Amino acid sequence: MVVTPSADPATILVVDDNPDNLDLMAGLLQDRYRVKVAISGEKALQIACSDNPPDLILLDIMMPGLSGYQVCEQLKQERVTQGIPIIFLTAMAATEDETRGLELGAVDFITKPVNPPIVLARVAAQLQLKAAADVLRDQNSWLEAEVQRRTRDLIAIQDVTIQMMAGLAETRDSETGNHIRRTQHYVKALAQQLRSHPRFGSQLDDRTIDLLFRCAPLHDIGKVGIPDRILLKPGRFTPEEFAIMQTHTTLGRDAIATAERQLGVEVDFLRVAKEIAYSHQEKWDGSGYPQGLAGEAIPFSARLMALADVYDSLISPRIYKEAMGHEEAVAIIEAGRGRHFDPDVVEAFRAVAGEFHAIAERFGDSDADLQRKADSLRIMTGDARP
Repeated sequence: MVVTPSADPATILVVDDNPDNLDLMAGLLQDRYRVKVAISGEKALQIACSDNPPDLILLDIMMPGLSGYQVCEQLKQERVTQGIPIIFLTAMAATEDETRGLELGAVDFITKPVNPPIVLARVAAQLQLKAAADVLRDQNSWLEAEVQRRTRDLIAIQDVTIQMMAGLAETRDSETGNHIRRTQHYVKALAQQLRSHPRFGSQLDDRTIDLLFRCAPLHDIGKVGIPDRILLKPGRFTPEEFAIMQTHTTLGRDAIATAERQLGVEVDFLRVAKEIAYSHQEKWDGSGYPQGLAGEAIPFSARLMALADVYDSLISPRIYKEAMGHEEAVAIIEAGRGRHFDPDVVEAFRAVAGEFHAIAERFGDSDADLQRKADSLRIMTGDARP
């Protein structure tokens, strides 16, 4: 039996194995609410789990088949029905009966014979509470969705900013090709390998690895401040030129720090980007630059970047050298264990060296890319020869 007034009232499901009790409660409620009835616990579950669930359930306890307690327990275990308020309506009046019902998740417990005004008042009170909870839940869902949307937008803006800045550095150094993309994936592979390492596992959660991956492209951003006569020199640097080239680490760190100051807040991805840009040329034994840091004093992010950067430089052709094979590059990295590189990072590299090779193949420079780089280099150095 379903009674539907002209308004849009709440729907009450009455569950009782006694038809007289169903008729009594339907008659009491029908002037204010839409009423559905179920003569068994099984039928109650079917109605509650339908596309049009009730707003509140009045539930008898003693029924053949599923008891009211069992029905309540099952409803509270299901995500789609656990928010429906349940009022037990029963002849069982013992304190332990009421206690058990409330412990199972019921919001109220009314004993028979019922007092109609009391029943109506309690039903109205629970529906008001449910309406308020629904509004709050909807607001929270909207807020959560809005936070997620804005977070996605912020990450997208950060990624675009990083790619634009990294792309700017790449246009100044025409030999780098897909170096930025390759080193980004190298760093991620190392970080994922080190997640289970006792020295690093606690700091390498998904968010941190994502930060490392997204910030790696900024490691050479400071090269935009290096004069063309040095940056584009088709050969090795003199000591004086190398000293100027070394300043790209400080220039990169300072550029990112300036952007951070203009934002007025500290941002995690800029902190990591500064570490990578400033310290990726440091060496484990202290012989690197710009500060001559050694061992654990070198930021972890920069230690990963150092190995990724060197590996890619070894396997990539330059105007002054041929590209080195993967195995030879691996041997040089391993020889730098404890001198150039953190020993544990080298161990991680050994474990994922095959993945490095696959990344290099996947993001390798095409013949067209290499020709464009050569043409660009000739133009920038004033050599017009074909």
